[in-house]
Amino acid sequence: MVAAVARPRPGRGAEPVTAYPSVSAVLPTRDRPELLRAAVRAVVAQDYPGPVEVVVVYDQSDPDPSLGQLAGPGRPVRVVTNTRTPGLAGARNSGTLAAAGDLVAFCDDDDQWLPGKLAAQVDALAAVPGAEFVSCGIRVSYDGHTVERVLERDSISLADLLRDRMTELHPSTFLIRAAALRDGFGLVDEEIPGSYAEDYEFLLRAARSAPLVNLRTPYVLVRWHRRSYFAQRWDTIAEALQWLLDRYPEFGTQPAGEARVAGQIAFARAASGDRRGAVSWARRTIRRNPREPRAYLALAVAGRVLRADAVLRTLHRRGRGI
Repeated sequence: MVAAVARPRPGRGAEPVTAYPSVSAVLPTRDRPELLRAAVRAVVAQDYPGPVEVVVVYDQSDPDPSLGQLAGPGRPVRVVTNTRTPGLAGARNSGTLAAAGDLVAFCDDDDQWLPGKLAAQVDALAAVPGAEFVSCGIRVSYDGHTVERVLERDSISLADLLRDRMTELHPSTFLIRAAALRDGFGLVDEEIPGSYAEDYEFLLRAARSAPLVNLRTPYVLVRWHRRSYFAQRWDTIAEALQWLLDRYPEFGTQPAGEARVAGQIAFARAASGDRRGAVSWARRTIRRNPREPRAYLALAVAGRVLRADAVLRTLHRRGRGI
């Protein structure tokens, strides 16, 4: 049963009226028309008793007003454009500010919500006093392989996130109280270079405000593929992760977490052909945590012992990233 709020009916004393919180699903999109339609249909098909609106945000591409035809009863589909910083962060924020729901959910245009996702998450959010944010597990699809990734925990703290990015906490699983976005921990940061790792920074900031609620069930299908927006954008990835380390000095309290991010930067530098930068960041990684494997992968790529794309393909088949 989905958690609901009982209110007195006007003029009828204590007779309750059951009201389910309204939800706005924000879907940023850029040049993926077929995948986008599948994502919209999956939101519209959710078996949640309350109202759900779909807000599709076109980023640096021409909007398609015909998406409104995918609407269903109590499931309007609105099409807007990114009026803020070009990129994923600005698109998410444009959709959030246009949203009318009590709760805001994110979904990437190449992912799909699975049946039961929304009802289970609203239930979980209502069950934890003071909770502002709920996530769930994912089902990763890559190159014909599907792997389930589920966190075996019900609550996630800031310290947890500094130690580990937790791939399972994918933005297409996020459901957040709208008030927390507008008057609490805030919108997605638009200063991150290329919007890369904006979801991780967002998680860190949300966890500063209150522990994140998590469901141990995979309710979202996440597609990893070579058309992913950040595929091969190694310079942007390295720059964004360096920005993240500078912005969050708390990483200094978690050597393994800092080494993980430094190792990602080392790998990105190696993949972009910057051998000197890769070696420098790999050394920093090893100083913080000699057991961090990303340092050695970066050195192998920099030394042309391994190819970066081959490493990523192997990791993605296992439902993992670098």
